[in-house]
Amino acid sequence: SAIAPGEAVLGVTVLHPVPAGHKLALRDLAAGEPVRKYGQVIGQASQFIPAGAHVHAHNLTVGDRSHTPSSSLAATIAAPVARPSPDKTAFEGYRRADGQVGTRNVIGIIASVNCAATAVRRIARRFEQDLPGSIDGVAPFTHSSGCGMANSGDGFAVLERTLAGYARHPNFGGVLMLGLGCEVAQIDALLDRHGLNIGPRLRTLTIQDAGGTKRSVDRGVAMIREMLPEANRIARETLPVSHLTLALQCGGSDAYSGITANPSLGAAVDLLVRHGGTAILSETPEIYGAEHLLTRRAVSREVGEKLIAHIHWWEKYTAANHAEMNNNPSPGNKAGGLTTILEKSLGAVAK
Repeated sequence: SAIAPGEAVLGVTVLHPVPAGHKLALRDLAAGEPVRKYGQVIGQASQFIPAGAHVHAHNLTVGDRSHTPSSSLAATIAAPVARPSPDKTAFEGYRRADGQVGTRNVIGIIASVNCAATAVRRIARRFEQDLPGSIDGVAPFTHSSGCGMANSGDGFAVLERTLAGYARHPNFGGVLMLGLGCEVAQIDALLDRHGLNIGPRLRTLTIQDAGGTKRSVDRGVAMIREMLPEANRIARETLPVSHLTLALQCGGSDAYSGITANPSLGAAVDLLVRHGGTAILSETPEIYGAEHLLTRRAVSREVGEKLIAHIHWWEKYTAANHAEMNNNPSPGNKAGGLTTILEKSLGAVAK
């Protein structure tokens, strides 16, 4: 709950109103002095902060990070952590021909370019009900790129890698990739660069070759109807959880996330990994300032140093775009008590 001025907390008299979840200085802090929470540096005092004062965005900044272990993280990488052997813990999943295992059996319609988004959605709407027994759905996947863009560089590479990842995703019993025809992100080139082959589970179509949106929708519907019987033949079977990959993403964080929901997810991740599964924490900038807590658990020095190299890439990327790593926490996160990305990262790495 909120703390009012004049109240005593841990032997300190509160000087200003402190909202629930926010921070209180337990001793005087000089300008430029590192500020610690849970024993970790979350920034530097931007001005003198007396004991009992509210500590937040008005007097706390990321600073130069010279007081954090992150500047020499490679030295903190511990000895390899052994991974226990998987046991017989299992789940009901779909085994694919390439050896991957899915938790769903979906037909995916993937737009290779933003110009195909309308047609992709219209095709999917034709299959909103009355699907065969083991088919969980027909799902459209659209985006806002792929047309007039550079045919090389980070943006193009990320787009192709993402589309290829969807195309081979084990939750898909079949995939239809739909393009316009004249876009930069050409389907055939994507398939070739990423080793994808057209077959029973992967079909392609372009609107211009089909003769327009209406005809491409009709043709796309027909192609998916051809896929359904094959996809429906796949049944769930009992499989070890070592096939599972759990994706973790940031939610609506506040000052309590790092001691409640995030550690709970972290415990679940440890349990999954202990049984041979995999987890992915995808928002690399969300571990900024807490990397040293992860490198201590690296399976090898090489892996730990690879993580640090990626953090350095993010620093260069934000600098090149005249941005900063501390553009997070969001206003909502700050209202909940988080002040700097270094503080928010302490909760994120707990996942």
